[in-house]
Parts: sequence; C-alpha cells; structure tokens
Amino acid sequence: MSDLRAFVGDLLERSGAIVEPSESQELAVLAPPSIQEQMGWPEFVRLGFGPERSHDAVAVGLEGDWMDRLAVLLRDNGRWSERELRLDGDTPVPQDLQRVLDHALDLPNAICRLRGVAETRARCLILTFRYTAVSDEKRECLIWLGFNTGTGANIDDLLEKLQPALAQMPQGGPPDPATELAAGPRWSGADIEARVRPLLDCRIREEIEPFLRAMQRRLARDCDRVHAYHDGLYRAAAKRLAALSGAAGEREEADRRRETMRLEAIEREHRAKLDDLRRNYALRVTVDWVQALELYVPVQRFEVLVRRRKGERLIQLDWHAAIKAAEAPLCEAGLGRERVRLVCDDKLHLTEFAAQGACSSCGKPFCRACFPAACPRCGSVQLTNFKGSERA
Repeated sequence: MSDLRAFVGDLLERSGAIVEPSESQELAVLAPPSIQEQMGWPEFVRLGFGPERSHDAVAVGLEGDWMDRLAVLLRDNGRWSERELRLDGDTPVPQDLQRVLDHALDLPNAICRLRGVAETRARCLILTFRYTAVSDEKRECLIWLGFNTGTGANIDDLLEKLQPALAQMPQGGPPDPATELAAGPRWSGADIEARVRPLLDCRIREEIEPFLRAMQRRLARDCDRVHAYHDGLYRAAAKRLAALSGAAGEREEADRRRETMRLEAIEREHRAKLDDLRRNYALRVTVDWVQALELYVPVQRFEVLVRRRKGERLIQLDWHAAIKAAEAPLCEAGLGRERVRLVCDDKLHLTEFAAQGACSSCGKPFCRACFPAACPRCGSVQLTNFKGSERA
C-alpha cells in the first residue's frame, strides 16, 4: 500500500491539496474546493491505506471505484511524457561488433557488411494500450508497443529489459536540445497509426486467444446441454405423436394437434435458447490508448551495407547500451517481430518471409513493400495486411 499512498499523495499535491503523511499508513489532506467537489470530501480528511487506521479515516484501496475517482483528478496528465536514460561515463561499445551484427541481422538471401559504428541517441516511442474483452466473463490487460523512430525498428522484444532499467532511473527532466537533435525528427500521427494498428491487432488477438478458447468451450458445453434437453423433449413428443398416427376420432385428432404444436413450440424454444447463448457469449473487445513515452537512450548505431545480387543499400541498426542488446532490423513489409528478413530484388526492401510470398491468384512471388496494393502481374488485390514499417 506504500506505493498507492505515495501515488495518491503526489496526485493530490499536484492538484492543489496540502498533504501530510503519518507513520500509520495514513495521509492528512487539506483539500481545496475543487477537490472537495470532485471527490465528495470535506475540507479536512484523513485517508487510510492499511488494515489499521483511525476511526475517522477514509479507507483507500484498489477495490471499488477508487481508480475511477482518482482518474477524475488525473485527467490527461501523464498521457504523453519524455525522459532521457543517462549512463555514467561514456556509452560502451560491444567487444565483438561482428558477432553482435550476426546475431541481430539474419538475411538468408543476401549478405551484409559492417561499415561503421557511431555513438548517438535514439528516441524510443513506447505506447501503452489497455484492452477489455467482455463475453460471459471479462478480461482486462495492458499491452506495450515499442519503436525506434530513428531506425524504424520494432523494439517490443527489448521492452522487458528497458522497463526495469527505466524504473531504476532517478526522476529526471526532459532531454536537452542536443539529445533531441541527435534522435532525429519525430514520427507524424499518420506514421504512428500506420505502424501501430496492424501490430496492436495482432498482439490483442494473441493475448485473448486463451480467453477465446475457454469461452468457446463453455459455449459448446452450454449448447450441448440445451440441445440434449430439447432433444429429449422433442423425442418424447414425437413418440407420442407417432402412437396417435393410426387412431381415429375427435379426441385423437385433438391430441395429434396438441403434440404437433408441442413439437413446434420445442423447436422455437430451442432456437430462442441458442440465440440467448450467442448473445451472452458474444465477444466485445475495446481498446484504449493509455500512455505514450518518448524515451531517449544512448546507442551505438551500426551502419550496415546489404548486398543482394548486383544491388546494395545502407541500413542502420542500434545496439542499446543500457541493456547491452541489439534491436531487430527494420521491416518494410510485415510486423517485424522476428529477426529474419528477406531482401527483395528490385529495391532491396527488408521484409518478412510472407511479404515476398506468391500471389494467391497467379502464383507469382512479389514484394509487398514494392507493390503493397496488388500483384504486379495479374492485378489481384492481396487481402493480407502487409503494411510496411518504412523508416519515417
């Protein structure tokens, strides 16, 4: 509860309140009129964060509506921030440069040569999203996406190492102008959306796959139960109707009509129950942007010459000094989550394997970075999303 108390105390002070902590896991708060109105507090209030508190203290915890009430005070503060990760001394250089390059860059159909290494600063854009999946049950989770805006690389695999390093950093201010200049220009909103949308969709589908499978099992179980129950009723009614098929008389005719109507009613009820189950188990997923962080980090930038047949091009690849790891290479068609890249013949684009696959209509392989809309031979529109990640 100490972290929650520190967060609430800092938030209240930033909102204009006078906060005095005590040794008993409480906060004494002198609230201004704005906070009194938003939170429904008197001018002086005690907030308790532990199991033991004063008799007049208001219990604050993660349960209930406290997060929603604190979000009213927080508003949009902190949704976009920037920090610089600073190291003591000079930025280190990896001992075996070629080994680092061989591990980071896997080109099955091309060769690469290291041309040079230079110390610089990179801007890492780290985006946080919250998704909520609601069916008969509910699942909420956070997803982090990371990009190096200097090289265009996806750095999702480095975030697990970068986030602990960031948490251990002392609180600092924004980066100095020299750092921002070295990091290069920011991505535009259109560039961010083009990169984020397909990757976020893929990540959420992977995250909710176990939840979806469990929901489908429950749906199948309940459908089987409904079917078994109504099938028993239908068989019993059909048996009674069959027994009346050879009988004559008004009473028997009335019984046959009654059993026929019973069969129709069972069918209607069966369909209605299945429709109710479909509505109850219908999956609704909502995604909200939570926060964006521009993190400036020291890197050693590799300049790499890529050769394919008679063509060649230069690409850049960053080695992050704070975590001593190289990022995945640029991916110009595909999500870029793996390190293996194919190089196309025409413009030497670096893509995923699937982005240079065969056309679904004519069977001709082609590069989706060169021809993102349709096959160059037959003009067939490709339904698979290979939105590029070309460097901004």
